[in-house]
Amino acid sequence: MRLEELINRHQQELNQTDYIIWKYIYNHKNECRKMSVHQLAAACNVSSTTVVRFAQKLSLDGFSDLKALLKMEKEYAVCPEENAVKKIIDQYQRVSREMEKKSFKRVNELLYNAKRTIAYGSGYVQSNVVKELKRLFLFDKVLIYEIQGKDELTSIVKTLTPEDLVIIVSLSGETPLAVEVAQQLKLRGVPLISFTRLQENTLAALSTENIYIETSEFPLYTDQSFPTYKSMMIYFLVIEIWFIKYQAYEKEQIQLKKEL
Repeated sequence: MRLEELINRHQQELNQTDYIIWKYIYNHKNECRKMSVHQLAAACNVSSTTVVRFAQKLSLDGFSDLKALLKMEKEYAVCPEENAVKKIIDQYQRVSREMEKKSFKRVNELLYNAKRTIAYGSGYVQSNVVKELKRLFLFDKVLIYEIQGKDELTSIVKTLTPEDLVIIVSLSGETPLAVEVAQQLKLRGVPLISFTRLQENTLAALSTENIYIETSEFPLYTDQSFPTYKSMMIYFLVIEIWFIKYQAYEKEQIQLKKEL
């Protein structure tokens, strides 16, 4: 599990001092991989005990686990090959393996028990992901209603109940409309599944369940003035894996009902 994911999961347990430590780590990850607990504490102007407690709040045993997690993230980020195609393929393979091991049980339960499911994409690519999500699940006779535009989204939110389900596909997880809707859904007790990039974000923290998408940027030119290429195909890969795992879950539920 990535550090950003742990921060989102345990956000309510963190205080202002914890966020000072986190912000320093986030902005100095390379340096923190080599620091001792005393050095990190001095850099953040806190005690070593406070740093250890911060790690424990993230469900880690202590600072050594925090440091190991940072080193693991470095291994993910480093790729010896300069070939962009190889980098993309390596990323697809890595994410596929991670998603294969991931338990989709809770998101499957939410979808299976929902009386009505609506989905919203916060941008152009995200909207295409929602369309593909809708198309895939239609094969299994699961209807997902795609919502487009602010007016339609804000209007339908007022009609939702805890028996419904909302799916929001975002990149940053900080789109004002998506965050506003997530806040309303939380107040109304409406389940929310979000798909966001793997980083600390408000939408993930507000969601009932969140699926993190590891996106990467690849330099296609040595000239730094050219923009990097950002691969978004991972979103489509992840929802396809979810669809396949949902089919298996649904078959289990049907079998259980037959046995009762």
